[in-house]
Amino acid sequence: MTKPLVFEKPLGMRDTLPNLYEIKSASRAAMEQAVQKWGYRFMQTPTVEYYDTVGEASATLEQQLFKLLDQEGKTLVLRPDMTAPIARVASSTLQNESQPMRIAYSANVFRAQQQEGGRPAEFEQFGIELIGDGSTSADGEVIALMIETLEHVGLENFQVAVGHLGYVDALFKEILGTDERVETLKRFLYEKNYVGYKQHVKKLPLSSIDQKRLLDFLHLRGENKLEDAEKLITSTRGYEAIEELHALRDCLKAYGVNDIATLDLTLVSHMTYYTGVVFEGYAPELGSPISNGGRYDALLAKFEKEAKATGFGIHLDYLMEAIRLVETKAFTHCVVFSEGQRKEAYAFGKKLRDKGETVVVQDIKGIESLDAFTGQFSNVTYYLGKEEGGEQ
Repeated sequence: MTKPLVFEKPLGMRDTLPNLYEIKSASRAAMEQAVQKWGYRFMQTPTVEYYDTVGEASATLEQQLFKLLDQEGKTLVLRPDMTAPIARVASSTLQNESQPMRIAYSANVFRAQQQEGGRPAEFEQFGIELIGDGSTSADGEVIALMIETLEHVGLENFQVAVGHLGYVDALFKEILGTDERVETLKRFLYEKNYVGYKQHVKKLPLSSIDQKRLLDFLHLRGENKLEDAEKLITSTRGYEAIEELHALRDCLKAYGVNDIATLDLTLVSHMTYYTGVVFEGYAPELGSPISNGGRYDALLAKFEKEAKATGFGIHLDYLMEAIRLVETKAFTHCVVFSEGQRKEAYAFGKKLRDKGETVVVQDIKGIESLDAFTGQFSNVTYYLGKEEGGEQ
């Protein structure tokens, strides 16, 4: 095996340079403030979890899990998401807490990549979980809060697509019969391969009526589509999903976000623990969703606790791309001094810091190129002696 070069990083790993780090920190702080105002409390979980518990419950593909062994030979994983670890805590340490519980988090998660493709293997996820509330109002709350959180960091012109896996599963099961055939067709939806979906449907041994139902399903996106969705379904579970979506629409209108959150019944997720309402946030010209979430009423049962839950997660790196960051000056102010004016420069720097400004105080002897160094600051003040061109 070839030894990696000294500057190489493992596949999918990234360095966060100072400028981006500072903007991410500011965005994270703004989002924390937003969710705390809604009564959510932050917690942390370990970076490493047992494969047999969180690893399997996470619904992350096997090949995407980072696995390692502990000293006792037990298989561990780097947490691939935060929903499963929080479900573990809610089912154990917090099992006696009154419900519903409102929990928030901000943490790095890990999903291995088979090839680079620009996708990170380690990324920061920010989100919330609302545990113990199975009402439509809870679904509306997390969607409205996700929208407010994104707006709080300055994101503009984004949209949220809202679907219902219960409806999709009910319709497909009616027509296709087997879970295997259902999952095959849903895969086209997850990949947003609508051409492949149509071609696959036309090859299925179905009546022309059922083929048309599956093809008409692709048009269930946008306002006023619930009536059309109801015409395609015949099962009780399908009608229940429609009723839930009617109630959710009213809830989102009450929050005043129905112009941002729109219906898309073709929306599915690769996370198999979702059971009902699902949603994704999209920003202009960004290929991947910046946020997603949904209801996962069966997940906590894997940790021996029955509780309905919903939540959302924001991909912080994608969010940084979405708000179209521009290079900014690293600091507001710089004070350059020569040895004879050290005291005055230090005093002036302290005066600015006391006013709340960020200041770099730099000895001119430590600078190779004065113009290149001072060019990164928005304001520069000089305390120089005669030998350096006079005090300014």
